[in-house]
Amino acid sequence: MASAVVAASSANLGPGFDSVGLALSLYDEIMVETTDSGLTVEVEGEGAGQLSLDSGHLVVRAIQCGLDAAAIGVSGLTVRCRNAIPHSRGLGSSAAAVVGGLAVVNGLAAQADLTPFDETQLIQLASEFEGHPDNAAAAVLGGAVVSWTDRSCNPPAYSAVPLRLHPDIHLFPAIPEERSSTAETRVMLPAQVSHYDASFNVSRAALLVVALTERPDLLMAATEDVLHQPQRAAAMPASAEYLRLLRRYDIAAVLSGAGPAVIGLTTEPELPPEAVEYGAANGFSVSEMTAGDGVRWGSGVAVPR
Repeated sequence: MASAVVAASSANLGPGFDSVGLALSLYDEIMVETTDSGLTVEVEGEGAGQLSLDSGHLVVRAIQCGLDAAAIGVSGLTVRCRNAIPHSRGLGSSAAAVVGGLAVVNGLAAQADLTPFDETQLIQLASEFEGHPDNAAAAVLGGAVVSWTDRSCNPPAYSAVPLRLHPDIHLFPAIPEERSSTAETRVMLPAQVSHYDASFNVSRAALLVVALTERPDLLMAATEDVLHQPQRAAAMPASAEYLRLLRRYDIAAVLSGAGPAVIGLTTEPELPPEAVEYGAANGFSVSEMTAGDGVRWGSGVAVPR
């Protein structure tokens, strides 16, 4: 048996479009056993009864990608997924599925006395699946990350470095019942932006790194964005309004990825009661989380959470 535990993630954090990511302490677990033939897929928790239970399942596709990359052949597989990360909310569920699927291949490689993928390889393989590295890198490395893409290569080369998240920062994801598709909201973004908007976001993205690591008092300014959040607001009005309300209370709130989840970053240990009450009244589940750990994998035994 091989297993992996992989965290949810929040991408962009306002101005860091497709580059800044943050793992969250909400985890999916994947367990794989090799069999003589066939494919069995079981799903518990989020997505149970909704996801395909065949070779089209994203975890299975990632496992097959990893097996091919590692040159490992198997006759059959039983794949068990225990999911806690909500799907289609902007919390990196697809990146977690891909990173987790690749990571369990490390367990199978260890059983075959082969060299497992290192973090750089996991980020590359997972980002090729995702098309951008922010969620994937956060799921691999844990904590906060800055990632980038070199498109002069074919395929593009994906890289990331970790950031030391300031210990005074508290994270408050607000998860709605409403779902959204990253592909659908991405088409709402313009193909071109003005120099003014580009320079605005460049300055805020640079400031975001400073705020996350050294100066959390700058989080409000550092999480301002003009490139994607205003454009997506019409598709998720409840999230846009909750984001505005949190910021009125001096909480550095941003869309989590493409939404509709919202995440608040603050140095205060609690959200204002009015903000929590508003969220509950409008369909948001609000709770505090910590920065998530990087993906963990094991061979022969289940990896403890």
